Amino acid sequence: MKRLTVMIKPASSLCDMRCKYCFYYDVAASRHNASMGIMSREVASALLHNVFSQLTAGDHITFAFQGGEPGLAGLDYFKFFTAEAKKIAPSRVRIHYAFQTNGLILSSVSGTSPDEWCNFFRENDFLIGLSLDGDTALHNLNRLDANGKGTHSRVLSAKKMLDKHRISYNILCVLTSESARRAKRIWDVIINENIRHVQFIPCLESLGGKPEPDATALTGAKFFQFYRTLFPLWKNEAKKGNIVHVRMFEDLAGIYFAGHAATCGISGRCSPQIVVEADGSTYPCDFYVLDEYKTGNLTENSIKEVFEAVVESEFIQEARTQPAWCKGCAYIGWCGGGCKRMFRAVYGENCGMRAFLDECLHELLATIQQ
Repeated sequence: MKRLTVMIKPASSLCDMRCKYCFYYDVAASRHNASMGIMSREVASALLHNVFSQLTAGDHITFAFQGGEPGLAGLDYFKFFTAEAKKIAPSRVRIHYAFQTNGLILSSVSGTSPDEWCNFFRENDFLIGLSLDGDTALHNLNRLDANGKGTHSRVLSAKKMLDKHRISYNILCVLTSESARRAKRIWDVIINENIRHVQFIPCLESLGGKPEPDATALTGAKFFQFYRTLFPLWKNEAKKGNIVHVRMFEDLAGIYFAGHAATCGISGRCSPQIVVEADGSTYPCDFYVLDEYKTGNLTENSIKEVFEAVVESEFIQEARTQPAWCKGCAYIGWCGGGCKRMFRAVYGENCGMRAFLDECLHELLATIQQ
């Protein structure tokens, strides 16, 4: 039985927001073509044929839609995609869907109604990732619309739509150098809004590799500051039976108890990924959708060919030299020196992961075991 995930950018880097820290804007600006536009139905159909040609009964495939903002491809695109997938898929292949959004399509008063989107998501069992950076002030500091206006109230409206339609979702919260100092404020939003699943995403420095981190970029010290404050808040709720699923805590438990984590990169090894741009081009990592790392095109290549190209690519195969401060670290077998794209934001010379594990690992594992 195979389990595959294909991450698709149906609207390429197009977005109806102008987040100050957007890593994909930075990635797209480093390519020959910053945007491949909206994925055509011809590309979507060819992609599906080439994916399903390699799957058999019992296999699982997840199509995870990302951006930019994938909703800009329009509801009709996703209706076509799911109908085509159902028609083409071999018997007893399980299809799963995920959709990462800034939420504006679920709060809009024009175009396709939020209820129409939600009915579609529910009918097709989509898992939604909704971006929300805490309270009004923290969120609106960076997450602005195309007119430069804050979006916090609209994202909360989108969350309420998902709650109303009983659609599974998790909250994606970007940790900046500023918000990492505000763990209590962010946690209060999580509790007050009855958020059950949350993933904190480190704000990254630009691809340019500036000598000093960008003003919003997270550092290892700020990473530690955030999690050392968040952990006792999470633990106290857990002891009361109010379980909030924090992705990093569950990844650490997964490494300890099962030897693997759900999140790519936390173990320091690049897991082969298949990221598909709107023209069908494929890449090995969402952080490196760059011309030099292209591995194929799913309108021309089978999923097997693309996967083998990813595994054999220089990106995956390149050896990483561990820095001197990693030597002798008790957790080197866990993180392997960390994800190379998140290195400065989480690890680095003042390693935030090491500091957190030193202080909180024992209690974290004990709390999860209870």
